[in-house]
Order: sequence, then structure tokens, then C-alpha cells
Amino acid sequence: MSTQDNYDKGRGSNKPGKNARKKSMARGNAPLKSDSSSKKTSRQQDPTKPKLKFDKTGKEIGRREKPAQVVKKSNPEDGIRLNKYIANSGVCSRREADTYIATGLVTVNGKIINEMGYKVQLKDDVRFDGRRLNPEPNTYVLLNKPKGFSTTDSNAKGMTVMDLVANATTAKIKPFGRLGRNATGLLLFTNDDEFVQKFSKKGIPRLFHIELDKNLKAEHLKKIKEGFTVEGKEITVEEISYVDNSPKSEIGLKIKHTGNSIIRTIFENLGYDVVRVDCVTLGPLTKKDLPRGRWRTLTEKELNMFSMI
Repeated sequence: MSTQDNYDKGRGSNKPGKNARKKSMARGNAPLKSDSSSKKTSRQQDPTKPKLKFDKTGKEIGRREKPAQVVKKSNPEDGIRLNKYIANSGVCSRREADTYIATGLVTVNGKIINEMGYKVQLKDDVRFDGRRLNPEPNTYVLLNKPKGFSTTDSNAKGMTVMDLVANATTAKIKPFGRLGRNATGLLLFTNDDEFVQKFSKKGIPRLFHIELDKNLKAEHLKKIKEGFTVEGKEITVEEISYVDNSPKSEIGLKIKHTGNSIIRTIFENLGYDVVRVDCVTLGPLTKKDLPRGRWRTLTEKELNMFSMI
């Protein structure tokens, strides 16, 4: 049989002949190239990037996480920008505040500040055109004080009235006026400096229910009502009287002084010991619906009533 016959025989049985050309496994029967430089794949990783993992099917396992970003939290101790402080006080916008700062209309603790970005603390004395600013909304809290709490904003004297109003507001309120540790009754708290300055000079009439160790003589009642001098200081009261349907040792006294030490001064100078002091009214405010040890915020109507004092 000839070589051609053998070739034809192989073709007829779909089998390659002895000298038949072998088929390549490459697509289109094109010969494979063995150039190692072309073996890079699309999954080759940058050594600087996180290494990826794949399962047997070639599917990526997990996710490539972004590097964690450290976010710096603001610290209240770092202060607040001066222009924001002014804007929060309601005077103007931040942009306008920058103009006022640049023109020297703003002082911090008595010094003119015209540095952009200057930071202040809430306790700083910031003034615009001579008027002190407050970056918090004006807040007014009325407390019916019980015994055993000192009237101070310091932590050095045990339990204070600040413990009783701790949840009333986030504003930096302070007691206006004083009541002794064993005194009870109405006590006002505020962060309104203008209110404090105004009524520290004018005084707010407060009505006290006072109990003495013995009956108050009529002549002493008259002397207190007319006014008298103690250690060169003139003592004046708004009103004084015996309490109705009570012993003569119980007195009603209305006075404008913000402290309560003046009460003991009045009666001790006349030979009496003060047993109990209770502030019944404070300006237009009363203890109605305010149990002992509780507090409430003042209404707009109540604040307006102070303007008539």
C-alpha cells in the first residue's frame, strides 16, 4: 500500500495517519508561545497593597479593607473659637463677628483680641463693645431648698444646692442670693449675668417665715420696722409682722437683701436666736406646686414679671 493510501485510510477512520500533523490544544490550532514575559495576569498584586486570597474557583475571599482613619475628637478643654462664641451669644453671625474682632471691639478677660481663630473657655469674660456675652441661652431655675445643703457652687463643702439641680440644665447656672445650710425655701439659679448684676444692686424682695427662740417683743418689732443701725450699717426692711394664728415667736419678714445672714444680724442684735428660716416668696415667685427638694424652670410670663420689680 502506498503512503497516500495509508494517509487516506487514516482520514476515513477519523484517525490520524502515521505522518499526520498533530493538533495543538491552543484555540484556532495556533501554536502556544512559551515567552515567560507574557505570563502576567490581571490578578497580580502590588506588594504595597493588602494581599488578596482566593478559593479553588478563583473567587476572592473577604474584602479589601480600607486603612482605619483616626478621627480626633474635640476636647472641651481646647476651647471654642471666639467668633463662634460671639455668634452663639446671639449678637451676630460668625462672619460679622470676625469683622468686630478685627476692629478691636471684642475683649477677652480685659484684653483686646483681634486674632482670627483665637479660642476661649466658657469661664472667660468675653465682652463685645463693653457688654459681657454669654454663649449659652439664658436659663432660670427655681428650687425649693431643703435643710442640709449649703448655698455654693463649690464641691469643698459636702452636699450643696448644685447637687439638687444637677439635672435641671446643661447651662452653667449659679445660685443667686444665699440661704444658710439649715434654711429652707425658694432659691433662684441662673447664668444671666445681666440679671444678676441688675438685681444685686436693686435687690429682690423675699418674704421669710422666721421662728425665734422666744416671743418677739412689740417694741422690738417696731424698732425693726422703723429701721436701725448695726455696726455703722443701716438695716432696713420692707415689711415685718407677727404670723397670723401663730405664737409671737413666729415672724414674717420681707427684705431685699440677697443674703440671709442679715436676718440673724437683726435678731441677734436684739437678743434673739433664730431657730428656723424659710423663704416663702422670691419676687413674684411662690412655692405653689413646688415640693421641698424639687426644682422647675421659670416661664416667660414669670420672667416678664421681674421687669415690674
